[in-house]
Amino acid sequence: MGHRAGYVNIIGAPNVGKSTLLNALLGERLVIATPKAQTTRHRILGILNGDDHQLVLSDTPGILEPQYPLQASMMKAVDEALKDADVLLVMVEHGQLPDRAEGVLQRARRFKGPMLVLVNKIDLGDQEGVAAMLGAWHEALPEAEVLPVSALHGFHVPELREKLVDLLPEHPPYFPKDELSDRNTRFFISEFIREQVLEHYKQEVPYSTQVVVNSFVEEPDIVKIQADVIVMRESQKGILIGRQGTALRRLGTAARKAIERFLGSKVFLDLRVKVDPDWREDARKLKRYGY
Repeated sequence: MGHRAGYVNIIGAPNVGKSTLLNALLGERLVIATPKAQTTRHRILGILNGDDHQLVLSDTPGILEPQYPLQASMMKAVDEALKDADVLLVMVEHGQLPDRAEGVLQRARRFKGPMLVLVNKIDLGDQEGVAAMLGAWHEALPEAEVLPVSALHGFHVPELREKLVDLLPEHPPYFPKDELSDRNTRFFISEFIREQVLEHYKQEVPYSTQVVVNSFVEEPDIVKIQADVIVMRESQKGILIGRQGTALRRLGTAARKAIERFLGSKVFLDLRVKVDPDWREDARKLKRYGY
């Protein structure tokens, strides 16, 4: 058997554990994952290499009915993942029945290749409940194999990894074998900052925020980073900064620690908050921010 390589793309509703699964399959914390819905905005590739295989894993935004142009861009990323997948992973969570997942089902039924339905978070249910979930999804997508997993706790993740390699077609590597993702370092730094915004702020503020890394300078003993946190309104800027800057300092400290873990280096992080009115509604601005 020759070298196997292919795209394994993950789709599902918001907050079912797609990003957690990708990290678990890679064995590294590559993409951000929070308890809040719509954490993932971009399609992000994580690359798992072996001597005789290359799994190109694709995380995608959670499937929803778009309410504004940013969300429409996110759904385009999901539809792109259906087109180039060699294997499709349809991820649902325990308690999520097919009749409450019409958007996921519509997209899954358009795919004609090998498909696995992963029922995640099975640690939250009993044996009878899990069996009922597996049966319901097998009935909804009879052409797919339905498997129970817990991405957070690693249950069935090693077996899933082996199964995915077996499903890949024979193909040379798509990427150099030493690469972990198609995204650059600045992208991941911006995501780690945005993750801390999601963790530290409530209501609409996290969903109105974009992060732009303006400079990344590696010095012998430290990495110096300057980044802007973009919001849509002056009131949101005030919330992000907080009284006498306390909230922004707290955000900066948490983000710096996350980036240091990722880079394995000491970091100086200069965060500034700027207003770009209604950026998520404007196609030109979305393009400028990489959507």
